[in-house]
Amino acid sequence: MESAAEEELCFPHLNSSCRRPNAHSQSQTDIIYTLLYITALVTTVLNLLVIIAISHFRQLHSSTNFILLSLAVSDFFVGIVVFPVESLMSRTCWTLGDVMCVVYLIIPITLVSASVGNMVLISVDRYVAICDPMHYQTRMTVKIVGISIGVCWLGSLLYSFCLMYENLVEPGRHTSCRGECVINVSGEADLVIVFIIPVSVIVVLYLRVFVVAVTQARSMCHQVSNKQNVVTVTARKSEIKAARNLGVVIVVFLICYSPYYCVSLTGGNLMIGSPTEMFMSFWMYCNSTLNPVIYALFYPWFRKAIKLIVTLQILKTGSSDANVL
Repeated sequence: MESAAEEELCFPHLNSSCRRPNAHSQSQTDIIYTLLYITALVTTVLNLLVIIAISHFRQLHSSTNFILLSLAVSDFFVGIVVFPVESLMSRTCWTLGDVMCVVYLIIPITLVSASVGNMVLISVDRYVAICDPMHYQTRMTVKIVGISIGVCWLGSLLYSFCLMYENLVEPGRHTSCRGECVINVSGEADLVIVFIIPVSVIVVLYLRVFVVAVTQARSMCHQVSNKQNVVTVTARKSEIKAARNLGVVIVVFLICYSPYYCVSLTGGNLMIGSPTEMFMSFWMYCNSTLNPVIYALFYPWFRKAIKLIVTLQILKTGSSDANVL
């Protein structure tokens, strides 16, 4: 009986050891984690394809696509780092110590914050393109967007360190036993800074975009009879279609992120590493899987780029100038 009890402990030689996570059914557990690792693989591969496509093909070097590239980078790291580690943490003991627990958890917090920041940038980009098209080329240049993306990532990293400061100063203060990775963050602060404020900005901007897009769509119906306006109408249709497609990305983002932050409304502090938090986190991370799927469904350039990448056509000389639009 003692040996069986010791096998259930993370560190049998320590009195303060945690018990290993128990599973009701081994076969059920295997199925769940197989699905999680498949999801991680799909997330990694699809976002890597987005990164390669936008980076390689010159036709895709636009302000909007560079924001999508930044979003794909955060989604890629969710797939290759966060998904596998979170899956292991939910079924095995944490053996790397309290300091590494805090250091690791900085990664998903940074990636989530960067994803939210990228969604705000997408909303701003579409707002300027639809509501102020005359100044779009000067206000949303590649240089300005690049600086904005850099500020977004740097701000996300600094925010993560500030949020985790207490845990960095005194790692392990919230763990009840050895072998678990649990920290305490200010749920109210995280809710306001990473969810309420950004989502409010996104919703307000996209409501404005929607109203203007509907108005322009109606006006284009009257202008299309005039041949001189055909080019202008076509360009406006393209912008409205882009706004619609990116609107789908934002709606999916809200569906995936809202449950996690709605749970945090029930209390001031959120115990990161608890079963409830981990389940809601997995749902939130699924957004990283869905984003490239949306690109494949709504963006012809992504499907063309995938075909060229998978068939290794990008290895040919001059492939970066290929027509993918």
